[in-house]
Amino acid sequence: MSPTDPALMSAETLLGLYARRALSPVEVLQAVLRRVTLYNPWVNAFAAMNPRALHQAGESEARWMAGRPMGLLDGVPATVKDLLNLAGFPTRRGSKTTDATPATEDAPSVLGLKQAGAVILGKTTTTEFGWKSPGDCPLHGITRNPWNRERTVGGSSSGAGAAGAACFGPLHIGTDAGGSIRIPAAFCGLVGFKPSFGRVPQWPLGAFASVAVAGPMTRTVRDAALMFSAMAQHDLRDPFCLPDDARDWRQGIEQGVAGMRVGLVRRLGFEPPLDADGEAALLGAAKLLEEAGAIVEEADPGLPDTRAIFGRVWGVALARLVATIPEERRPLLDRGLEEVAEREGGMSAVDFLGAEALRIEAAHAMARFHQRYDILLTACTPTAAFAADQPTIRPTEALWRDWAPWTFAFNLTRQPAISVPIGLDEHGMPRAVQVAAALYRDDLALRAARALEQAAEVPLADPR
Repeated sequence: MSPTDPALMSAETLLGLYARRALSPVEVLQAVLRRVTLYNPWVNAFAAMNPRALHQAGESEARWMAGRPMGLLDGVPATVKDLLNLAGFPTRRGSKTTDATPATEDAPSVLGLKQAGAVILGKTTTTEFGWKSPGDCPLHGITRNPWNRERTVGGSSSGAGAAGAACFGPLHIGTDAGGSIRIPAAFCGLVGFKPSFGRVPQWPLGAFASVAVAGPMTRTVRDAALMFSAMAQHDLRDPFCLPDDARDWRQGIEQGVAGMRVGLVRRLGFEPPLDADGEAALLGAAKLLEEAGAIVEEADPGLPDTRAIFGRVWGVALARLVATIPEERRPLLDRGLEEVAEREGGMSAVDFLGAEALRIEAAHAMARFHQRYDILLTACTPTAAFAADQPTIRPTEALWRDWAPWTFAFNLTRQPAISVPIGLDEHGMPRAVQVAAALYRDDLALRAARALEQAAEVPLADPR
């Protein structure tokens, strides 16, 4: 792969070349589409392609030629996860049970990208209703990892992870209710940013509305901050979204971590599993932060057992979802989804309110923790990407053991967390660590992630 290939360039690089008229949005989109034609038949990243993308790139090119770019992202290719509405396209959510009628309006995060001038390439695959981390769904089958087609991309933002790693454009919207941005980012060598709850508005609200967010999946931290700037716009449709904080989130991102206090965390109310390569990656990241001037020490935020909280949130949300599907269509569902709904969804209102009380306790513990520590550093996944064709067996156990033991706590506390590539294992597969900051300190999380990125460069995937 040539570094002069526009499909491999960051959004920031593309925008600079557009401004100098050294490259056009049409040329970039054509380069991306060549890669899609070559690799997507086996990667399987897309739920739908946008037939008007080339036309929209031409409109962007005309704006650049006239010296009147539309916004922060004018002419940059982007994709949308198929849990979010994209006007003119159905929102199938990876399920054979859903309606194929096209959506009539854009989700807020999609609208933000469009208003910034991004060219929407298409919709990416998701696990069914975003319920799990292996990257397959009944509607579109298995999405495969561009680093190794035998491995999963993770989920639930499976197509976004694959599209990012395969260089199908630099910007990809994912959603994250328990790790669904950060897990595929970690498995695919991407930056995956779960912002503070409420920063990026959402509508319509999904099954996991109380913990879910939309966020960027990109190949660089600076691109994630740039994309976040376009997505984090107040939208009155979402009653939980924050007021506008009109800013370019790249501001201050290069200030480094000198003097920052970093808590190296191994417990999140329980001891999440981590293999030897993951342990080495975590310690390596801690050393890089120390060398950059941070003060790193092992710490425990003193959380309650977050498994007990998230299991209830997950199970009740899926049970409610299944209850909305007509009985005659339920046999079309992923059997594992039904299994979790049946096993975890029968709790009483008292039990569910108890889980919410524990969630607030966890959020309070994290708030106190961040009075001492600016940044929290953990592993992101227990292992590298596992087999793509591996069946989903005992999903409740798999959630704690294989999928999301390091990520879901930060959905419960609603604070920002970022998956940052840190290197490759002996099999050439990406490994990552996770950086988190206090609620609403998205700027600190981005800043620390950028410092790590500069210290540990990871090559792009090379699909074959």
